[in-house]
Formats: sequence, C-alpha cells, structure tokens
Amino acid sequence: MAFSYVRRKFADKLVKLLCLGAALSVILPFLIILLFLFRSGASSLDLNFFTQLPKPIGEKEGGVANAIVGTLILMGLTFLIGTPIGVLGGVFLSEYGNNNLKKIVRFSADILNSTPSIVIGILVYSWIVIPMHGFSAIAAAVALSLIFVPVVCRTTEESLLLVPKELRDAALALGIRKWKVICYVMIETAKQGILSGLLVALARIAGETAPLLFTAFGNQYWTYKLNEPVSALPLLIFEYAISPYEQWHKAAWASALILLLLIFVLHFTVRMLLRKTVQQ
Repeated sequence: MAFSYVRRKFADKLVKLLCLGAALSVILPFLIILLFLFRSGASSLDLNFFTQLPKPIGEKEGGVANAIVGTLILMGLTFLIGTPIGVLGGVFLSEYGNNNLKKIVRFSADILNSTPSIVIGILVYSWIVIPMHGFSAIAAAVALSLIFVPVVCRTTEESLLLVPKELRDAALALGIRKWKVICYVMIETAKQGILSGLLVALARIAGETAPLLFTAFGNQYWTYKLNEPVSALPLLIFEYAISPYEQWHKAAWASALILLLLIFVLHFTVRMLLRKTVQQ
C-alpha cells in the first residue's frame, strides 16, 4: 500500500515537471525574442517615432505613424469583414447543415488555412486590384480576411462543440427557438473560446506581409481613403530590413517591437473587458 502511494506521488511530480518543461519550452523562446526586440529596437522609440512620417536617409526624428494607422485600419476592416463570416460559419458547422455540406465547408476552411499567404495575395490582386486599376486598403482587407475567416470558423466550431450537449437539449426542451438557444446559450457559453480564436486570427494577420505586397502596396504619406494604397507595419519592416542602411534597420526592429506590443495590448484589453463582463 505504501509503495503504491509513493509510486503515484512520484508519477504525479514527474507529470508536473514534464508539463512545466513543456510550458517553458514554449515561453522561453518567446521571452528571448521579446528581449532581443527590446534590445534592438527600444533605443529608436520616442514620441516622434509614433507621430511623424518616415524621413529620408540622413534626416533624424522620422517615424512610422502612417504605418501604425494603416495597420489599425487594415486590422479593423478585416475584423469587420471576417468576424461575421467566420463566426456564422462556425455556428453552421456546429449546429446546422447536412453531413456532406459540412464536409465541404470544413474542407474548404482547412484548405484556406494551409494556403500560402502569397497565393492569397496574388488571387486578390487578380480579383480586385486589376479591376479597380490600383492598390487599396479594401483589397488588402479582403486578402487578410481570407486568412482570418478560416481560423475563426474552425475555432468557433470547436468552441461550440465543447459546450455540453445537455445545455442545448435543456433549452430546446423548454420550447426556446433554436436561434435563441444558439445566441443566448451556446455562443454565450463558448464566448471565451470564440474570443480566443478571434485574437489568434488577428495576431496572425497583423504580421502578414506577402498579401500586402500585392494589395496595399505601401504609402509614404498619410492616407485615410480605403480606395488608395496604404502603409502598414509589416510592409515597412520588410522594406527597411532589406535596405542597406543601418538607420532603417534600427527602425525595422523598433517597428517589429511596436507590432508585437500592439497585439499584446489588444489581447490584454479584450481579456480585461471580457473578465469584467463575466463578473457582472
């Protein structure tokens, strides 16, 4: 009896150590990258970097304000386009549809998930950029939405499937209409998982560069029109990183740090707002 207890205790500690090691193997590389970004880019961050336009080589006090605004515009547009489609697609896969149609939709989402982003950029270039005779924020948002939607769709489906079947059956047994059960029982219960899927999808599109090369193209000036080329942090990082100038290399590291902090602030803010909603 005592030997069995000691063996179980040892197995418990061993599993805890393995879980800790697995967690550290994921967290440590991220921390190393974060520290390297701080070391390489923090020295270039000042107020002008957030408020000024890019300056030519040799001129100081330049910034990436237009790229920050462009990134926010593209993320906002993509969120508005992709969230309803992705969430409704996940609801359809979880709650509606026959088996054959579900297989087609799920297979299509998986194919889009595995499609290289540069292929999506070329596709949207032929669909939108050529007919519109110009690059635009709209074309970039459509390209990013094709990356955003399948991630949200699959995570929404998985989140809804984790909701206990008894909750759905109990609500339907009370005579509540199915769409109300989905909105007020299923989605409400699975909203943490759905939100996580949205944040993961946003984090993925925030760093995409290849689709933007064929759609947004970039812009060195302020622009708020959706039918014009727009700058973005990934485009600016790409342009600065391949340049031969040390000044632009430092700006690229600083821009990468800003992009990472932007995702972190977005994730933290949404989580805190959701936590307050749950507590109320």
